[in-house]
Amino acid sequence: MAKSGERGTTPVRRPSNAAKSNTPQGNAKGGRSNTAKGKPGSAKPRGGSRAKGGSKPRAKRQAGNIGGDQVEGRQSVRELLLAGKREVREVFLVAGQDPAPILHDIIDLADEAKIPIRQVSRSRFETISRTEAPQGVIALAAPLRPVLLEDLVALEPKAQHGKAKPFVVVVDSVVDPHNLGALMRSAETAGVTGFVFSRHRSPRISPTVTKVAAGAVEHLPIAQANGIAGALRDLTKMGVWNVGLDAAADTPIWKMNLAEESLALVLGSEGKGLSRLVRESCDLLVTIPLSGVIASLNVSAAGAIACFEVKRQREGF
Repeated sequence: MAKSGERGTTPVRRPSNAAKSNTPQGNAKGGRSNTAKGKPGSAKPRGGSRAKGGSKPRAKRQAGNIGGDQVEGRQSVRELLLAGKREVREVFLVAGQDPAPILHDIIDLADEAKIPIRQVSRSRFETISRTEAPQGVIALAAPLRPVLLEDLVALEPKAQHGKAKPFVVVVDSVVDPHNLGALMRSAETAGVTGFVFSRHRSPRISPTVTKVAAGAVEHLPIAQANGIAGALRDLTKMGVWNVGLDAAADTPIWKMNLAEESLALVLGSEGKGLSRLVRESCDLLVTIPLSGVIASLNVSAAGAIACFEVKRQREGF
């Protein structure tokens, strides 16, 4: 979590027509605490909760793509084949490599789906690879396509005790593909609804992202936004509470009191943290208190801690 040079405060949430009371107040407004007191407003995301016994809604795909057409690494390729959500054109394997069990899984899955498997020399394989350690496996697939923000919010995470609400991770200018992939892996394993990043200020889903994400891109719906501040305003209108992770915030993350609500966890860039407009678009700013000499956490590490803190609070641990 990058440390911001300016000490942030939590702005008053601008009430929408759906929610006009019981909003968390910031220290900048009337000296009130920046922790949420009581139950937030009654606004619900568009699409609502799925009926008991009904099928989970599927997000509508947008035109265009966000990359992800070259998938490298054993775990990532196996998850691509297991998910079966997009066309896989062919799989490349380095000839003569150790026959690990996961390679047998990949070969069996590809054979079952009638996907061509090409055994190539290591030198040929290295000309195709775009990552440092592809583990002898590459798949070429149809690119990932983004979903609409409102449809992403309508999806539900895996409910605990039947009451989980949407949980979205939003990244503001996270440009390192290793950090982006690691964040996506943590987000998926923490049971979030989906992932949002900027169309112009974040990398596409590159082979490095897919490899570091270890298959999370196959299971985590992704939405693109023209601007993160605008996306947060849209999320507010959908009844989602925006919680920004900021090293300069006063409220520890374990005191945010919003984990059980429809939630967007907002993470800033590696160097500058949250931008001013994004910080002002958050309903609450929280921090991960540090005890060491080093003054900040890597954004992917901070994101993992925050995602699992939300999961912990939702599950009552």
